[in-house]
Parts: sequence; C-alpha cells; structure tokens
Amino acid sequence: QVQLVESGGGLVQAGGSLRVSCATSGRGFSINTMGWYRQAPGKQRELVATISKLGGSTNYADSVKSRFTISRDNAKNTVSLQLNNLKPEDAAVYYCYARADNGLGYWYDAWGQGTQVTVSS
Repeated sequence: QVQLVESGGGLVQAGGSLRVSCATSGRGFSINTMGWYRQAPGKQRELVATISKLGGSTNYADSVKSRFTISRDNAKNTVSLQLNNLKPEDAAVYYCYARADNGLGYWYDAWGQGTQVTVSS
C-alpha cells in the first residue's frame, strides 16, 4: 500500500508564500489522481486542488484559484502545492491525497498525516 508523507508547512504572514510537498513510498502500486485537501479547526475537510495522472488536468477550489498551483512529478511520484498570497482563512492542516492501485486492480484512497499551515494577519 502506498504511504504519503507531507512536508513544507509552517508559519507565514498574510500575503506570503509556502510550498507543501508530498512524497510517496511503498511497493507495487500505481497512482492516478493526486491532490490536496485541507481542514481548519471546527470545519470539514475540503478540496483544495487535484491533478490528473499525467498532469494535464487540474481542478481548484474557487477560494484558491489564481493563488495556488498544484504540480506533480511522476518520475518521483510526488505532488506539490505552491501557496501564494496566503490569507488567514487559508490556515489549516493540509492533507495529501492519492487515488492508488495496489497493482491488482484494487483502487483505494490514500491520505497523508497532514502538514500545518498557519497564516498570521
């Protein structure tokens, strides 16, 4: 089964930038869609951005369009999210997501442990 590990979160001032990344590990898997979700205290987890297997199709939440950019490196099986012009409402735990196949045609959703992004006003 694939494991996902996020990195790159931290504290930034409003208007600043961060880059969060997600590395994969495991054996015998393939990955289709990858993406990022976030969850703020007292709120439900919400979609931030997704990217298709070959990177040709991306999808963003309206609240982050034009500010965040998702990218992936299929050679390394990593996905990153560039967060620009951060706002206090962007503060949340950011979770990496992958739609993975165990090599036997069984598809499942994999999640990372999350990385905290804090935005000071």
